Amino acid sequence: MAPGRLPAVAVAALYVHVPFCFHKCHYCDFYSITRQSPERMERFVDLILAEAQMWGTEKRGPTMKPATLFFGGGTPSLLPPDQMERLIRGLKERFDFSQVSEWTVEVNPATANLDYCRMLRELGVDRLSFGAQSFRPDELQTLERHHDPQDVARSVDIAHSAGFKRFNLDLIYAIPKQDLQSWVGSLEAAYGLNPPHISCYNLTYESNTPIAVKRRLGQLVPVSEELEIEMLRFTRHYLSQRGMEPYEISNYALPGEECRHNLNYWLGGNYIGLGPSAASHVEGHRWRNRPHLGEWEAAIGSKTLPAIDVEFLGPDQRVGELAMLMLRLSGGINFADFAARTGYDARGHFADQIARFTSHGLLHADQNAVCLTEKGLPVADALAAEFLART
Repeated sequence: MAPGRLPAVAVAALYVHVPFCFHKCHYCDFYSITRQSPERMERFVDLILAEAQMWGTEKRGPTMKPATLFFGGGTPSLLPPDQMERLIRGLKERFDFSQVSEWTVEVNPATANLDYCRMLRELGVDRLSFGAQSFRPDELQTLERHHDPQDVARSVDIAHSAGFKRFNLDLIYAIPKQDLQSWVGSLEAAYGLNPPHISCYNLTYESNTPIAVKRRLGQLVPVSEELEIEMLRFTRHYLSQRGMEPYEISNYALPGEECRHNLNYWLGGNYIGLGPSAASHVEGHRWRNRPHLGEWEAAIGSKTLPAIDVEFLGPDQRVGELAMLMLRLSGGINFADFAARTGYDARGHFADQIARFTSHGLLHADQNAVCLTEKGLPVADALAAEFLART
């Protein structure tokens, strides 16, 4: 796996995975590690910049010219201010940032501070994402989140003071012991902070996470499927009535405030990921970095891309995956856009799936697109899998 062996295309989305956390939340399946020294963080920045250099100096292969950037984790805001500044300035030296239109950094509400956020804004970051998750202390305790509800409002105030107009709040529903009333309370509290964007995710029990282990041991009981669906439907109605339309199953935004970086994923675009566990995709070539800080460090140190799970998706596979991703969007599979991206006519290629699921009221189709109905939303993953299986 080497940049020079990939198609010579422009890549407009850059993701940087910062794996450091001060605490591992019990539901989190993203790669992260705790208790890291300042020296390890400094070395991490050195190696992220070295990895970026591999993409910035190769004369063949993709050209990295980001229009969107996303720093995720982990907790990117745990990087010391001097190291974050060095990381940002170093990336600007290696890539052309002249076309950047959106730059998001995830910030933990427990650690947000004004000087740090001002530094991010002055360096070009224009969007923050705060992991609120819940506004109930007991639910935050269940999730093992180490912040208080008031930290979220404080973080939003800090964002405004630092000059940020764009920010997102993450929420989680279907938390054990949560009922509709408590979920409505968190949703109202989040909306009351006037965010341009809200992400609402149902709690998932990823294998080998502490919360999944507790479930297997009977130490907690998931909410019922019926209640989870009721929470989803209430969320869509509540936020839509207030001008925050669901543009994707879990994401709601004021007009023009959609996350452009994530839209690139859902539309099957190209992206490069830096850092341990970060995923990349370039014209059907897909891989991820080693999800282990030491192994990632060793690979970069030897001037080798730390790629694993390398695969190439043929045209039929790409068609199936794009259909699966686009079904998550409220606009669904737009036939003209799909044909422009793949050369395939989705109406003919997926004629059986479209006919079968529209007859059951799970999909709606017209001459322009096919999309999920309200009835189809709760089984979206199963429907998407049927489109993927077509290939």
